[in-house]
Amino acid sequence: MNDPQTPVTTTDAGIAAPSDEFSLSVGPDGPLLLQDHYVIQKMAQFNRERVPERVVHAKGSGAFGFFEATEDVSQWTKADFLKKGTRTPMLARMSTVAGELGSADTVRDPRGFALKFYTQEGNYDLVGNNTPIFFIRDPSKFSDFIHSQKRRPDTDRRDHNMMWDFWTLSPESAHQVTFLMSDRGTPRTLRNMNGYGSHTFMWVNAGGEKFWVKYHFKTDQGVENFTDAEAAAQVSDDADFHRRDLWDAIKSGDHPSWTLEMQVMAFEEAADYRFNPFDLTKVWPHGDYPPITIGRMMLDRNPDNYFAQIEQAAFEPANMVPGIAPSPDKMLQGRLFSYPDTHRYRIGPNYLQLPVNQPISPVHSYNKDGPMRYTHAGDQPVYAPNSYGGPAADAERYRDPSYQLTGEILRSAYTPHPEDNDFGQPGTLYREVLSETDRDNLASNIVGHASQGLDPDVTARVIEYWRRVDPDLGARVAKGLSNGEPLPAA
Repeated sequence: MNDPQTPVTTTDAGIAAPSDEFSLSVGPDGPLLLQDHYVIQKMAQFNRERVPERVVHAKGSGAFGFFEATEDVSQWTKADFLKKGTRTPMLARMSTVAGELGSADTVRDPRGFALKFYTQEGNYDLVGNNTPIFFIRDPSKFSDFIHSQKRRPDTDRRDHNMMWDFWTLSPESAHQVTFLMSDRGTPRTLRNMNGYGSHTFMWVNAGGEKFWVKYHFKTDQGVENFTDAEAAAQVSDDADFHRRDLWDAIKSGDHPSWTLEMQVMAFEEAADYRFNPFDLTKVWPHGDYPPITIGRMMLDRNPDNYFAQIEQAAFEPANMVPGIAPSPDKMLQGRLFSYPDTHRYRIGPNYLQLPVNQPISPVHSYNKDGPMRYTHAGDQPVYAPNSYGGPAADAERYRDPSYQLTGEILRSAYTPHPEDNDFGQPGTLYREVLSETDRDNLASNIVGHASQGLDPDVTARVIEYWRRVDPDLGARVAKGLSNGEPLPAA
């Protein structure tokens, strides 16, 4: 920050903040530290901004079903529900990100893809999106990102200038914004979109061997998208179009399904891979790690009561069963804290006792009391260790997977890898993945979105942003935004 007139960011206690972008970690690639009070304050405050609506993913649809493991994955994980032939009951919730409860389903937005597996070893929650990547890679910027997509404090209206200002000042967003501005940003139905765990996770087999993995749920109905005009037409025709379509399909017996494919990386390969495999803004090329089919998910039962079973459903990435663990993905590390914290605020500290969130496996916990407490341990001991038969942890059977970490405590981006380029993968997506029609629609969608109230300097940055993704795309955006007039230099 070079301008002496610019105020210094502070905590809510008025203490100067050390960074607006980077969380405190053990080395550039290591896990985050609980002592990072500023990031925890930002996330905790952000989680309490709305009552009682979800801060993000407020408008959603959901259904129950099952997941069936169809292949042997014991070489990679000991997770019981992933044993071949096992069928596990589950709940899925799919949602827009930025809109409020009454917003329209078909607006341009990523879609949340949250899954709860009711396994015999406890609930396993996988919380991702319909895209394999995200806008940012550090949780310190998450509340700022969402604020840029929400409403202005003065007019209480959405503001495209805020969106593009944030995106163009955050080059790591380019990959996700390319997805968002393509027709993938307006899926035709929830049944016609893929779902992704997005983050990198760890799998551990019975022998203690560790692997890095990514989850890809591929729709068996085929990927179909609306054009921008078709999506806009549905906003006025039926604001609940996606919700209606999913409900009606299940009710009629046309049960949607998704095939689960996994990418698996040997633990040791992460250290010197050509880009950081824990960076949430990157995908792993399929040529390096081909997807492996392991199972199938089907939704076959609508909720009996939307509020009780979908609105009060609580998904948290920290719910991991034995055989599955987190990676050093900084966004995942932040979500491990943020999601259960927001549920405690939004639903209450005993949200896991609600029927939709209860595990089917027994619960033996020393947590007690609090608002809306229902189940309890009677006269059993309420502390550990104790001499009176209370539950005891099995540190040998359920030990945390461990690996060596070293590094200076600092705020930093990830350690650079040879191909850590924020614009390389979105450029490849534009040139090699999207069809000619997709590319035309992408350019048109960008121009239409960025033509709405942007300041001249932000418009200039928008053009440069897309030039860095691809020169041809940048030229098309520049031409579309110019309206025959000279544009300011970036």
